[in-house]
Amino acid sequence: MDDDAFRDDGDGIVDWVHFEKSRAELGPGFIRILGYFREDGAKSVAQIEQAMREQDTVALVIPAHTLKGESQQFGADPLAEVAERIEDVARSCIETHRFPDELVPDVVELRRMFNVTVELFDKATNPLMTRAQPSGFGRRASNQEFGRI
Repeated sequence: MDDDAFRDDGDGIVDWVHFEKSRAELGPGFIRILGYFREDGAKSVAQIEQAMREQDTVALVIPAHTLKGESQQFGADPLAEVAERIEDVARSCIETHRFPDELVPDVVELRRMFNVTVELFDKATNPLMTRAQPSGFGRRASNQEFGRI
């Protein structure tokens, strides 16, 4: 995925309609469950990276499967798709008794997608991050002339 897809509004990274639907369905537990996604997702990504370093094909499957499902729950479909590819290729390689070297770029992308997705979720749920920036209307507040004669 190219950098143009990582715009501030998250178009192409998060399905915001799905995200808001999940928020409504989960109600007051939404923030807590989103916190679990952050923690479990970070663990899953780290486990996948470790499995790649150790060339342990079997160890790729469960964390990729877990991350796929959790990502889908919040509308993070591109992240879920990368996790699904890792899971599917790893399962296939287990059957053929080989290590999936071709997944290295996907694992790198997985880390990047996870970080961007979490950042977008933070912007959508943290009131301090979503406060409106000064719009430029009126005179700009400044203390540059304070105390000058």
